[in-house]
Amino acid sequence: MASEADEEKKAGPGSGEQPAPAAVDPAIAAAVAAAEAAAPASGENVRIDSWIWAVRLIKTRSLGAAACKGGHVHVNGERVKPAHSVRIGDEVRVRQEGWERVVIVKRLIRKRVGAPVAAQCYVDNSPPPPPREAFAPAGIRDRGTGRPTKRDRRDMERLRGMMGGGAGPGAKSPRGR
Repeated sequence: MASEADEEKKAGPGSGEQPAPAAVDPAIAAAVAAAEAAAPASGENVRIDSWIWAVRLIKTRSLGAAACKGGHVHVNGERVKPAHSVRIGDEVRVRQEGWERVVIVKRLIRKRVGAPVAAQCYVDNSPPPPPREAFAPAGIRDRGTGRPTKRDRRDMERLRGMMGGGAGPGAKSPRGR
């Protein structure tokens, strides 16, 4: 019979056993385990539209497919279709809302996971997003000011017309009055 000390010597650094990670948050450890469960089996492929949805670069998978069809998704510099297979090490560029996300694939997952786990599936090399324009929203009134007057309504319609969404000069109101 071997003693426990002999077994510990056998399980040394060359035995292939991994030492326990030091002080890992249990919630993140559970999430990483969920991501491992979401990984495809060996030899299976992951579609690009599914992967960019799973790592939360796109809100829905159908929007991911539409982005691929519209030419907004590039893998290693080439436009791809939604069914393109992603591999570890690929550079994925997703153009959305006026700026481009550039990520390198670290882990393949098929199912959508939490944001902290999704961030571990890629390396983000994106430039910072462009600054948002500082402007007051049109047509927002203070609380408690009551119903807008006819003059206020005309001013709001004029603002909306300048922003491309309302009636311009000489246009009839939606009610036809």
